[in-house]
Amino acid sequence: MSRTLCFALLVIMGCQSTPQEITVTYQESAEDFPNPERGFYHPTNALASKFEPLSEGVLKGYRSPTRKGKAEYDVVSTLIYRDFVLDNFTTQPLSEDFLTQIKTDFSTARTAGVKLIPRFTYIVKTKKGNCPDVSICPPYGDAPKNIVLGHIAQLKPVLHENADVIAFVQMGFIGIWGENYYTDYFGDASNNNHQKKLLDANWQDRIDVLKALLDATPPELMVQVRTPQIKQRQVYGIQAPVTSEPLTENEAFNGTDKARIGFHNDCFISSPDDYGTFDDYGNSATPRKSETATLRKYFAADSRFVVVGGETCSDDYSPENDCGPAGHAEQEMKDMHYTYLNTSYNNDVNNDWVTGGCMESIKRNLGYRFVLKTGVYPSAVSDSLKVKLSLENVGYASPVNARPVELILRNVDDKSVHTFTFRTDIRKWYSGNVALIGSFSVSTIPAGSYELLLNFPDAHSALAKRAEYSIRLSNHEVWEAETGFNKLNFRIKVK
Repeated sequence: MSRTLCFALLVIMGCQSTPQEITVTYQESAEDFPNPERGFYHPTNALASKFEPLSEGVLKGYRSPTRKGKAEYDVVSTLIYRDFVLDNFTTQPLSEDFLTQIKTDFSTARTAGVKLIPRFTYIVKTKKGNCPDVSICPPYGDAPKNIVLGHIAQLKPVLHENADVIAFVQMGFIGIWGENYYTDYFGDASNNNHQKKLLDANWQDRIDVLKALLDATPPELMVQVRTPQIKQRQVYGIQAPVTSEPLTENEAFNGTDKARIGFHNDCFISSPDDYGTFDDYGNSATPRKSETATLRKYFAADSRFVVVGGETCSDDYSPENDCGPAGHAEQEMKDMHYTYLNTSYNNDVNNDWVTGGCMESIKRNLGYRFVLKTGVYPSAVSDSLKVKLSLENVGYASPVNARPVELILRNVDDKSVHTFTFRTDIRKWYSGNVALIGSFSVSTIPAGSYELLLNFPDAHSALAKRAEYSIRLSNHEVWEAETGFNKLNFRIKVK
């Protein structure tokens, strides 16, 4: 009996010859489809002074192609950026009513099958005046440190109760838009202040806020900061040089602050230094200065192991922020391991990716994108089942949050399911080839014919059986939408 005929009979009715290893080859798909915790996000604001809750219907609709604002492109999305603007609470504790409204938003996200990227801010409006920066003048309207720390303490139980529908948390709190720059209380490094840098006391106050937020955020989740130097100063102290060492693979994903701090660049490729993203903001004894080359190198190395996202903010840096060959937008996303971007801002930049021909690639490859290449399986087993899978992550980054990787055996006749968990950390499935090998005891499984499937469920039990929260492989004819399983299109006999 030929190998080809044996495989055909195996799939249809079971091959009766001596068990052998069969290699199955899979076809890659170019389809853009929703996957959890990656891709373009939809931005939303919730002002405490005029709270507008999230809509379940609208959130569910984002999983289908949707166009926002001035965008000339559609996106499918599982991520919602939620800016909770605490404008009513700059001098007082958060009210129970407002905390309840936040909880309701998380509940709505859970029902809709999406996850939130929360940021807490105090002011999202600027005002013009007689100041050096003209269009952004003080006082800015954020809150002092004692108020911020009190709010973080109030938010801690809310964040922990809703860890399952939080993708990652942005630092926020300090300054306009929560971007840690134009601030009344934490050191104004802008042209509006003669200081034009951050003093030691300013850094200590910022570190205290970040430490409090890391403590308030569920330990399995990452917190993103606006600039790489914020992480360096939190990890190594307020005197830390910009040459401080980035995260290493041995240090990654171990739950320490160093392993949990990622980045949100809200001026992606907007200028040579991304509007101060790669500046050294100094301290009491040193001046502010540009350190673009050094901090970009740090960012690129560190970001391999932490979440990176953000938004574009200015098209003045065209063609550098365009598609290749004139620009380097895609290469920047690869080098800096981008997991997500804002679909609504700045569309003057993003629309250039449409006309330049790289938008479809960006939509597919933000974050992870797993392509199954081959699988090697036995035709029949009695005691031990060994499978060898070859995959490739063609995306810009690995998954940010831990989740199980499961082999599913589903009985062809009675549809009973048996689950085996691979010994692997999906967060270490970096861009490039991935080998997944598992050996499992099947001695207790009833004899019969079984389909093989691969499952990447959410790590939280409340979402583990929700297909919307499971990872889909980028292959033709593998996705099972009703279960969230990926079919390996192979059957084995358990004797």
